[in-house]
Amino acid sequence: MKHSLFFPSFRPLCGFLLLTLVARAQEAAPTESAPVSLTAIVSGVVAQNPELKFYEAEIAAAKAGVRVSTTLNNPELSLDLGRRRVRDVSGVLAGEGTSWGVSVTQTFEWPGRLALRKAVANRQVELAELGLARFKAALESRARVLAFGLYAAAEKGAAAREVADRFTALKETFLARDPAGVTPLLETRVIEATELSLQRQATEATLAMQAMLVELNQLRGVPVATPLKAASANLAFNLAPELDALMSAARENNFDFRAKKVELEQQGFTVQLAQNERYPTFNVSPYFSQAKAGDKETNYGVGLSIPLPLNQRNRAGVDVAKARQRQAEVAVLVAQRELEREIIGTAQAFSAKVAESQRWSPESVQKFREAAELADRHYRLGAVPVATYVELQKAYMEAVDALLDTKREALEAGLKLQQLTGLDFKPVEIAP
Repeated sequence: MKHSLFFPSFRPLCGFLLLTLVARAQEAAPTESAPVSLTAIVSGVVAQNPELKFYEAEIAAAKAGVRVSTTLNNPELSLDLGRRRVRDVSGVLAGEGTSWGVSVTQTFEWPGRLALRKAVANRQVELAELGLARFKAALESRARVLAFGLYAAAEKGAAAREVADRFTALKETFLARDPAGVTPLLETRVIEATELSLQRQATEATLAMQAMLVELNQLRGVPVATPLKAASANLAFNLAPELDALMSAARENNFDFRAKKVELEQQGFTVQLAQNERYPTFNVSPYFSQAKAGDKETNYGVGLSIPLPLNQRNRAGVDVAKARQRQAEVAVLVAQRELEREIIGTAQAFSAKVAESQRWSPESVQKFREAAELADRHYRLGAVPVATYVELQKAYMEAVDALLDTKREALEAGLKLQQLTGLDFKPVEIAP
């Protein structure tokens, strides 16, 4: 009787617990991630990249160096303690007592030296800030290229699997019946060979997509196995400014070229500092002492010490600093030439790729896909020869690859040109 009263109330509880466990299991089960837009992927990379902390720490260290460069050395405290004996002319002890003394020594730099050290340290801060800005720009560009590459690899893989599945279905159909004659047998071998090639292309696209996913996850600072699917992106390209405008902007904004100019400026201060360091530091030492041996004797004053000789110091340091300055001048000239050459090549590549992508109509790939589907249906009916069928399937694959590769190359060239010049002319926009 007790059991019949207990179980009716226990069954609803068991059912509730079972439903709860099933719901939690469904929540914990891995699901396919929703597509993420290219803009959201790039924003996540820039916000979460762990390497940014390195450059931020570099800036913090450079700013600490500025504070250290203007700080004097700590003063030194000296204490003396002893006994004092006084004898007269005949050698008789006239008195004996304790003597002690205290002095404080402070080292001072030659006038202007601290200001020069601060100027050198400030240029180091500027270099660190340029490094951070350059890394952020390069990171954003790389994230955009990887995000579009992830989408493009997925599209290539889908197209390859779609066409490969058609050949697989045809192969199974041909193998299911006994081919009569040489022509059906040769057609079967053509279908089999093409299927193997397409399966290989699909595998390569999958591997490329996985490699890009791993790099993107590393840039985002998340586990490399984290799933991510890039949403479809329709890229719209804008023409670059004239070459003269690009060159002028690059001389003002290019991170590497600005860094070379800052290093040259820093080396100029280093030469002045080396010339200043030919003059020595000097020590000022206030002191106070007392001695008691019969009479009480008190001494106090200020001491000054300076190393000798005064005009033979740091000549080698000045020569080294001047040699480094000449090297920095040459480095600026070489960097300007390399920058101009790189801008010309990148601008030409961007213009050519944009013009090539504009020759593609928005419906080109869809038309090739429809033609491939039409050829598949009519080949099964015997209205299309195998050569035409295979060529149309390959043409569809090549069209997808060509269009996506052209867009990716134009994207890379446009972002690189923007990074080289510092001009935000929006080379690539996500079209609705």
